[in-house]
Amino acid sequence: MLLLLALCLGLPLCAGSPQEARSWGGTSQQVGARDPRQVRLLQRLKAKPLMTEYLVKSTVISRYAFTTVSCKVLNRVSEDQEMEFQMQIPATAFITNFTMFLGDKIYQGEITEKDKRNDSKVKEKRNKTTEDNGEKGSEVFRATVVIPSKDKAEFLLSYEELLQRRLGKYEHVVSVRPQQLVGRLIVEVNVLERSGISSLDVSGLRSTRQQGSKQGGEDSALPPATSINQNETFAKVVFKPTVVQQAKIAQNGLLGDLIIRYDVHRDQNVGDIQILDGYFVHYFAPKDLPPLPKNVVFVLDSSASMVGTKLRQTKDALFTILHDLRPQDHFSIIGFSSRIKVWQDQLVPVTPDSIRDAKVYIHHMSPTGGTDIHGALQRAIRLLRDYVAHRDIGDRSVSLVVFLTDGKPTVGETHTPTILRLAREAAGGQVCIFTIGIGGDVDFRLLEQLAMHNCGLTRRVQEAEDAGSQLIGFYDEIRTPLLSDIRIDYPPGMVERVTQTLFPNYFNGSEIVIAGKLANRAMDQLPVEVTASNSNKFVVLKTDVPVESEKKGFASSRGNILGDPNPMERLWSYLTVKELQNAWLQSKEEGDRERLRQEVGALASKAHFLTPFTSMKLREVATPRTEPPEGTSAVSGPETVMQSLRGASLQPGPAPKNPHSLRIKLSKTSADGDPHFVVDFPQSKLTLCFNIDGQPGDILRLVSDHMHSGVTVNGELIGAPAPPNGHKKQRTYFRTITILVNKPERSYLEVTPRRVILDGGDRLVLPCNQSAAVGSRGLEVSVSANANVTVTIQGTVTFVILVHLYKRPAPYQRDHLGFYIADGRGLSRHCHGLLGQFLNQNATLTEEPTRGSQNPPDHPLSGASNQSEAILQVRGHQAPVFWKQRRIYNGEEEIDCWFSRDASRLLDGGYRDYLASHPFDSEAAFGLAPAGTHGH
Repeated sequence: MLLLLALCLGLPLCAGSPQEARSWGGTSQQVGARDPRQVRLLQRLKAKPLMTEYLVKSTVISRYAFTTVSCKVLNRVSEDQEMEFQMQIPATAFITNFTMFLGDKIYQGEITEKDKRNDSKVKEKRNKTTEDNGEKGSEVFRATVVIPSKDKAEFLLSYEELLQRRLGKYEHVVSVRPQQLVGRLIVEVNVLERSGISSLDVSGLRSTRQQGSKQGGEDSALPPATSINQNETFAKVVFKPTVVQQAKIAQNGLLGDLIIRYDVHRDQNVGDIQILDGYFVHYFAPKDLPPLPKNVVFVLDSSASMVGTKLRQTKDALFTILHDLRPQDHFSIIGFSSRIKVWQDQLVPVTPDSIRDAKVYIHHMSPTGGTDIHGALQRAIRLLRDYVAHRDIGDRSVSLVVFLTDGKPTVGETHTPTILRLAREAAGGQVCIFTIGIGGDVDFRLLEQLAMHNCGLTRRVQEAEDAGSQLIGFYDEIRTPLLSDIRIDYPPGMVERVTQTLFPNYFNGSEIVIAGKLANRAMDQLPVEVTASNSNKFVVLKTDVPVESEKKGFASSRGNILGDPNPMERLWSYLTVKELQNAWLQSKEEGDRERLRQEVGALASKAHFLTPFTSMKLREVATPRTEPPEGTSAVSGPETVMQSLRGASLQPGPAPKNPHSLRIKLSKTSADGDPHFVVDFPQSKLTLCFNIDGQPGDILRLVSDHMHSGVTVNGELIGAPAPPNGHKKQRTYFRTITILVNKPERSYLEVTPRRVILDGGDRLVLPCNQSAAVGSRGLEVSVSANANVTVTIQGTVTFVILVHLYKRPAPYQRDHLGFYIADGRGLSRHCHGLLGQFLNQNATLTEEPTRGSQNPPDHPLSGASNQSEAILQVRGHQAPVFWKQRRIYNGEEEIDCWFSRDASRLLDGGYRDYLASHPFDSEAAFGLAPAGTHGH
């Protein structure tokens, strides 16, 4: 087996790899060159492994996102094939797990700390990374595997990230690029914010020009097949396009990024502090403060490579930005190529005249020469340092360099470490450098480190029609500084391992995040103090955060979403690893670098973060993998779950048997299949069968005893085409069974082939692919994984609902349910419904079998040519019946029954009298239809 894993760190996707140049079918380049274009395309599509499923599930808890991607592929050809799985992930995310299933084998990713001798290899790989043909701010994880003939593979990738707040919104980006149309494509994003969600919107799929969609821009309309459910603290977004909808977006399946933006309600004092299990996270994002003055130098690359669209769009963007400067700001402009060209040798105030002159200067810039990045940076920093040195010390302001380039250093100092070191020394922590890289030839790693080492931010701008708006959008993030010299303090003896607490600036719409550990988890309060400068004033904010109430309040909503992981601890690990990595990059002393390397490696390994200091190796799991039941979650496999309703305890019984070997022993009275009804009359030892050819979407009353025992059962129908050469026009099955229990308290139960929803005051959702048992106050529900659901009411009524799943359904088959009455003792003699009206009743045969029959009812005929016929009477109704055999119990057993071709003669009313208006309709009145209207 060939296996290749590659995580492109630093700069995104490794373009131009041999795997990309190769055709999916393995056709040589010479043959491909001779084939017509259409023939080559058809050959490639035919041979390409088929992606049958692409699932993404992401859960965001207090800005921290856990994401898992599941991808299933099938090799359809009769030879081994190479398949590449790739996933774009945010550049700030850490991969935490990768698992691959190949046939019946499992290959589990194991993240371990790297040896020191491997450290140089990491750096070498990072520096060799080439340009990205994907989204800005992303990296690409790749796994390549050879799939045996007619076999399948599955990939599971998990990663975590802290969402960044920009322009007043958190932005969660989920890549949806399966690279082909997929039969089952689902993206589900859950957002849980204890503070409350103040706004939420989902943008259209954003895709770059390289992916063959809209050029750079993004559609603000809600993507098709997207649903949003939201309450005060929780939101769920589901994107579930059909194959047809996918093809309308992009015929080759390259969809783009699903973008969820939201914000939260926040405390305007010291911010939002959340505490859980000994860890705390502090979110600080003040607003409604007067802005600080800016000292800004715009540094613009005017080298020859900027010719054309790039320089034109950059000029247009700068024209807009200049008009946005405030009267209290000061600015200057530097153009650079092989030479450094300064507009004004000192910063000038913002006036109509200075803005006009600056625009004229920018307009006359022309592209020529090389790229002296070092010289331009040094000149800009010197302008700012000289200006601040000659100003009144009481007049506080923020000094920024906005540096834009599209290339690599080619003139002057070109050694990257030297450029970084000299820039950091010159800035001295007093000047923040914000860098923008345009196009695909830029040294983005250099720009990233320049910003990181000098309290700035960096952005990659794609060379597209909207590059100018991307530049303006980046400037908008830093256009309004509100605070400077921010310091956040906690009592030293009460906290430990706290992340960064000093910040040079805070810009409106962003957020400061700090995490740490509580030294004493038994403390009642955590004092917090924030000090900062705003214009000419010092700002001091203080408060005491109650620990215990915070802990309880968060924990109550956590376990239902993720279970074991503590999001506060994960976020602390995330921030600490990021800070240790940055410290290692900036450290000069070898001893400090070695200490930091060991510390970040140990913590990243413990947290299962894939970083430059850890490595991932795939190891085959000893236990062979068994095929998961149909519908198993991409995030977690099947497991036994014991739950209870409203705190009521239920003693777990023995583990459910293997559903495939389970044979249910219960009453024959049932409604299953197409749907076929069976009624057992034990007193007269007779069994009646009849069919109901309903309409898709109709809800049939099966059991209606609401006024007496308080039990109602309804079944909703789903349609399917009839089998070929059949006498029916369509088939119908039960897709949902709903049970309403009104005594002793009201409870609602909804069963589908995939899940059981139980609402008895508290709402529980039990997946049908996991065995579970719950119970409370006379109602017990037991799920046997992918087999059946048993519902027991007051110990005297038991219903069994069979779950019928098809791995490869024919066009006329649907996943559906069968309803069986195992125990009806608790139902009254007034019970009604298609099945209920026959319970506790007796039936008789009023005529003997016709002459010529060679077999009495004790030995029924299976053939249709010698049918025994009679008249069956029940509840004052009678109808002709004949003897036959019918399969029930999941098709594993046969029963003998008297079959009625015209069920309407035996029922109290016509078809419409048995239709419910909604799934939990408990109306018990059955109006009899006029004569001649029975049936449908």
